[in-house]
Amino acid sequence: MKITYPSDIYVADRLFQMKNIEYSEDLPLKGLKGKVIVIFGGTSGVGECTASLAKKFGANVYVTSRRSGCDVSEYCDVENFLKKVHEETGRTDYVINTAGTLKIGKLTERKIDDIIEDININYLGSINVAKASIPYLKESKGSVQLYTSSSYTRGRAMYSIYSSTKAGIVNLVQALSEELSDQNVRINVINPERTATLMRNNAFGKEPKGSLLEPEKVAKASLKILLTNLTGQVIDVRRRCTEP
Repeated sequence: MKITYPSDIYVADRLFQMKNIEYSEDLPLKGLKGKVIVIFGGTSGVGECTASLAKKFGANVYVTSRRSGCDVSEYCDVENFLKKVHEETGRTDYVINTAGTLKIGKLTERKIDDIIEDININYLGSINVAKASIPYLKESKGSVQLYTSSSYTRGRAMYSIYSSTKAGIVNLVQALSEELSDQNVRINVINPERTATLMRNNAFGKEPKGSLLEPEKVAKASLKILLTNLTGQVIDVRRRCTEP
């Protein structure tokens, strides 16, 4: 794009921000063999599916969540788990954070403690995972992977906290990709459409069959992106993509 007027800079920046990528189904997963993958929030939903699929392709997968005593909103929990894995394996190749919460409601009708919990899990949790992972990933030239949702592009009524935390994650990834560009650490964010997970079911109840993306598809996309050289990208995962 030709930059002629000051307003062109704004337009160019907006186009860059809106540039999302859809992953290629052609990428093989055999490259996961022997890799050490840490998954936060990996005991259910997309995280659980990702762990299961990675193991099938020979990866050494370490999973944790609040159920197992690791709260991503607590930096020490995240740091200690990563340290434990590294002491056991000697390396960490990829770190994934699928931990999250989805609660809806008008801001004026929600309790402040509940709001803070959502922010701490969805946004601060992503910050904690990224920050604590960097020292290990610099050694392995590895990658961090976070998750957003289609809600990040526009705030909607009843989603003020959820949408804003997801927008924050996208900005975090874009900023960190620049900060880490000379350290051989990559970071991307997966943007799946509505996905059939327990978290979504708890928020919305039963939805029409076929209207949601299967978590297995998100898991496959997530793992394939780890094997690319992409960084700072928002990766769209949609039902319309054809399985190989």
